[in-house]
Amino acid sequence: MSTKPVALTIAGSDSGGGAGIQADLKAMEANGVFATSALAAVTAQNTETVAEAHNLPPSLVAAQIDAVADDMDVRVAKTGMLSAPKIIETVADRVRAHDLQPFVVDPVMISKTGFKLLQDEAIETLIDELLPLATIITPNVHEASHLTGQADLEATDDLRSAAEALYEQGPDAVLVKGGHLADEEDAVDVLVDEAGTRTFSAPRIDTKHTHGTGCTYASAIAANLAKGNDLRTAVDRAKRYVTGAIRQALPLGAGRGPTNHFFHLDHKAAVPEPGTPEPST
Repeated sequence: MSTKPVALTIAGSDSGGGAGIQADLKAMEANGVFATSALAAVTAQNTETVAEAHNLPPSLVAAQIDAVADDMDVRVAKTGMLSAPKIIETVADRVRAHDLQPFVVDPVMISKTGFKLLQDEAIETLIDELLPLATIITPNVHEASHLTGQADLEATDDLRSAAEALYEQGPDAVLVKGGHLADEEDAVDVLVDEAGTRTFSAPRIDTKHTHGTGCTYASAIAANLAKGNDLRTAVDRAKRYVTGAIRQALPLGAGRGPTNHFFHLDHKAAVPEPGTPEPST
């Protein structure tokens, strides 16, 4: 009887379906794993705005994690929006209790529309509780700046400096994503791990429809780790996948449309299946 590796995402919802736990589930399934979830918050959002957000009780977050981990062989866990200190502490406790490794931490702080998704008082808790448990953390430029205190991250060398600083905080690896560096010709991400530094590059795609790219990228990394890929291979495959998902993004709604998580199912799209190598720089 065939089966799939099980992945668990612990994050907040996006009622618009493009980011958050909805994006995580789609990206994980598109990358060949069975996706499960523990909801940490509920948001009312669409492509233009986050109108409202409410955290779930930490005890309920813990119960969801326990329900999945007690019943299934979870091969990878991934976090997204965890906005309050108590929720972060609860997740860290359950990750340790169930030995949920590999563990991917996407330190979600603010939506693309400017809504704060991480309380200021929770930043230190995230650094102290989650980073030391993480197999990899995946901050974008703005998140890396907040976590390190380094302002003006404007070039690839700046990403490298921030990644190295975060690596000293205890995670096994740090991937600082450079998609927000508008002055760079390519979308360049910098990975720092025990083997040193590596960059991952893809052509920058001229589109505003990038809602949920961070969630999608981190979830694709998690899925590829669950399938047994080493870290650098998982990042490489995820980078290729998210590039295809952005290239075939969906212009839905009046704001920033979502990435197309199942672009490989569109027979009219001249793009590779998830994980299929494509030329890179």
